[in-house]
Order: sequence, then structure tokens, then C-alpha cells
Amino acid sequence: MIRALPDLGTILSVWAHPDDEGYCCGGLMADAIERGNRVVCVTATRGELGSTDESRWPPGPQLAEIRTRELAESLRELGVSEHIWLDYPDGGCADIDPAEPIGRLRAIVDDVQPDTVLTFGPDGATYHPDHIAVSNWTTAAVAGSGAALHYNATTPAWIEWISQFIDPAMVMMADKEPPVTPVDELSIYVQLDGELLDRKYRAMLHQESQIGPLVELLGAEGYRRMLADETFAPGI
Repeated sequence: MIRALPDLGTILSVWAHPDDEGYCCGGLMADAIERGNRVVCVTATRGELGSTDESRWPPGPQLAEIRTRELAESLRELGVSEHIWLDYPDGGCADIDPAEPIGRLRAIVDDVQPDTVLTFGPDGATYHPDHIAVSNWTTAAVAGSGAALHYNATTPAWIEWISQFIDPAMVMMADKEPPVTPVDELSIYVQLDGELLDRKYRAMLHQESQIGPLVELLGAEGYRRMLADETFAPGI
């Protein structure tokens, strides 16, 4: 388990929706850039269904445009200049023949030659079908490449902390307990602070359409605390 900020070499970061990358590994990506390492981020959908306020951000093409701009600004804040859209439909990744996205991701892996691949685990963190599909695609695409695969994970302590403010079951997309990974089973365990946490916080503020309810619920300092942990378990 790595408690300090690790040197992960060239990183390929693969996620389902805009903001997944920032929440899960914004600090790791920003730190890698500062080290002079290459970081490539892949997003499967434009998140056109992910509205937190349908009166302000109605689901559909306009929200996709908003989230596209928000993600560009967020990645710019982190220093990530290489980003690839797969342009699959939000909420529809599980319905796609996996051969096509696996082939596209395998071509990206072959091109980037990453040392480290970061993505969702098989539970998708929240059991979201898009998250689970992206995990499956990425796992298949990375197989045999030699890259170290790490699955986004949540610790029992983090779940206990966030439970003071919100029932984690509210964001689960299945009638199951939130998945947790004991700290001693993690492969990466980073707790951001200082300028790196400030930078991640600023990056997430660019994704206004997504963060409003959480910032309002937690307050600025609570939201920063929520962003501090970046934890991953060994991939298959």
C-alpha cells in the first residue's frame, strides 16, 4: 500500500462521466503532471443525463455541451492536456457491444503505453451500470499490456465520515451496501493536503453543474475534506 504520493509514471485514466476523473484521481493526475509524467484521460460519455437541477440544467444535448466545457476547464486546472471522448450515450454503456469500446481502449493503451491505469472497480463504486461497463472494458483492454491496473476504492473510514452528512445508500444504483475496501488491501492510499488539495478543489469548482448540492450540504471545508482521499485497490 502506498500512503505517500507515488510516482505512477505515465498514467491512463479511464472513466464514465465528466467529474469521475476529478473526484477519483484529480490529485494523482495533477501530481503526475508536476513530476513531468504523461497523463491521458478518457471519458466514455458526456454526462447528458446527469443533472443536479433540471430547471437549470435540463438533461439533453445542452447539458452535454455544458459538461464538456466544464470538464475542459477542470482538466486545465489540473494540468491535464490529453483527453479523449469515447462519446457513448450516458446511461447506455451497458447496452453497447463491449468488443467495440474494448478495441478502442486497447488501441489507446497501445499508443500511450501507460505504466499505470486508473479506473472503476467491478462494482463501479456506486453500482452504476456505466461505471461497471467502463471497468469491464478497461480491464479487458489492459490485459497483457504490462500496465499496473488500479480500481477506485472507498475506505470504511471515508464512508463513516460521509455518513454524517448523507446516507451513502442514496447514491447507490442498486439495493446493496456501499462497497468498501479495508486500508490494508489498498494499492494506493493518498490523503491530499496543501496546494495539491487546493488545486483539486479549484478543478472541481469548474464542474458547477455537478457539485452544487454537495458543496451546499458539506460547506466548502467539508467538501474539501471529501476530496482529500484518493484510494485504489489492485486491479485484476
